[in-house]
Amino acid sequence: MSLVNVFFQQNAMNLVELLWFFLCFRGYMIYAKKAMYTTPCLSSVLHMYRHEWMVKLHERENRIADNAGIANLERSVSFFASTTMLILAGLMTVLGSTDKAIDVIADIPFAVQATREEWEIKIVMMIVLFVYAFFKFTWSLRQYGFVTVMIGGVPRPADGVSAQVCQANAARIAKMTSLAANNFNNGLRTYYFSQAMLGWFINPILFMGLSTLIVYILYRREFKSSTLKTLMMSVEPDTK
Repeated sequence: MSLVNVFFQQNAMNLVELLWFFLCFRGYMIYAKKAMYTTPCLSSVLHMYRHEWMVKLHERENRIADNAGIANLERSVSFFASTTMLILAGLMTVLGSTDKAIDVIADIPFAVQATREEWEIKIVMMIVLFVYAFFKFTWSLRQYGFVTVMIGGVPRPADGVSAQVCQANAARIAKMTSLAANNFNNGLRTYYFSQAMLGWFINPILFMGLSTLIVYILYRREFKSSTLKTLMMSVEPDTK
C-alpha cells in the first residue's frame, strides 16, 4: 500500500485540511489575477507606474539608470530563487531524519501526534510548494532579462519615431515588466502560504486557521493597505 493511501486512510482529516489549503492558495491566486483588472490593487497601480516609466524612457538618450533599475529588481528575484534552493535542500535533509523532527514537535503541548508516513507526506507537500515558488522566481528572472533586451531596442529620441510607435512600445515593455513582477509576486505569496503549512505539522485546526489568515493578510496588503493608498494619492496640487 502506498504512503498516500496510508496517509489518508489513517486520518481522513488530512484530506480535508489539504483541500482547504489548496482552496485558499489557488482561490486567492485566481481571485487576485482577475481582480487586478477591475479593482485597484498593488498590481494594477504599479502597472500604471511601469507604463509611465517606459514612456519617460523613450524621452531619454541615456538609459543607464533604467537598466540599473531592472538589474536591481533582478537581484531581488535572484535572492529568493537562491533561498528557495536552500530551503529545498533543507527539506530533503529533514526527509532523512523524520524521527528526530517528530520528537521535536511532540514536545509542543497542543501538537497532534503523527505517524512517520504522515510526516513524510507533509514534507513532500512542502517540497512541492517550494518547487512551485522556484519555478515562479526563475521565470520572473528570465522575464526581467527579456525586459532588459527590450529596453536595449528602444529607439532614441533623435531617431524621429512617431509618438504612436513610442506609446505602443512603452505599453509592450510595461506589460512584460508587469508579467515578471506578477510571477515574482506569486512566488512571494507561496512563501506566505508555506508559513500556514508549517501549522500542519502541529495541529490540523491550526493549519486551516493559518491558511485562512494568510488569505486575509494578503488581501489586506494588496487591496486595502496604506501602501496602496499612498501609491494612489493624487499628485495634483490642492487648489481649495
